Amino acid sequence: MGTESELGTVGVGRRPLGAAESARASRRWWDADADAYHAEHGGFLGRSDFVWCPEGLREADAGLLGEVTGRDVLEVGAGSAMCSRWLAGRGARPVGFDISLGMLRHGADVPPAVPLVQADAQRLPFRDRCFDLAFSAYGALPFVADPGAVFAEVARVLRPGGRWVFSVSHPIRWAFPDSPGPDGLTASMSYFDRSPYVEFDGAGGATYVEHHRTLGDRVRDLVAAGFRLLDVVEPEWPDGQESVWGGWSPLRGRLLPGTAIFVSELAS
Repeated sequence: MGTESELGTVGVGRRPLGAAESARASRRWWDADADAYHAEHGGFLGRSDFVWCPEGLREADAGLLGEVTGRDVLEVGAGSAMCSRWLAGRGARPVGFDISLGMLRHGADVPPAVPLVQADAQRLPFRDRCFDLAFSAYGALPFVADPGAVFAEVARVLRPGGRWVFSVSHPIRWAFPDSPGPDGLTASMSYFDRSPYVEFDGAGGATYVEHHRTLGDRVRDLVAAGFRLLDVVEPEWPDGQESVWGGWSPLRGRLLPGTAIFVSELAS
């Protein structure tokens, strides 16, 4: 049985959705999908590796976080925390959190052990100024109704000068069908429509949600939270990589950016 069947999904659409309903949908979806997700993508992601995106960009090569040895690091939307384990192996002190207990359980017994916390990214259960770095590799941000609240919370728990780096689907992708084939190459939707993508059950309740923000929205939210934007990385599709992940494919990847990685720093 697929996750859609298990949750009773009967349709899809674009409609406004509040923060509480969005969070409930994400928790239920990722709890139900955790096993299938790791069965499908675990080989690509690794059990203790740091991959930023489906294009395969690794932190070992990109160095977007800077020096990590001896640093307190927060992973936002950690899933099974493979990135945090990679950091722990390089002398960092990471903490991973996720809204889904099902996802966290996949990393609970995998060495090296890192602290794992179940939490909503819009309300972090950490004291002020307790981390040097924070990051998210496709975690939390696409699934929250109020990314500005997440940025504000990250700013609260970071020490002055702390770096905040996150990867999300490239905003331009929302103008195109989410298909890896030729039909995913023609823009057919408004880039400026911020209505969430919602899968819903027979009663109209959300079973899966993703939220769209434009490139400008991301920059404005960062600035409003007190961050200074250092870079926006748009990984190119690597030669020789023929794997398909959802709407990511060699065909689309060689023509359209699939990922945007925002590198920012909290004002001192």
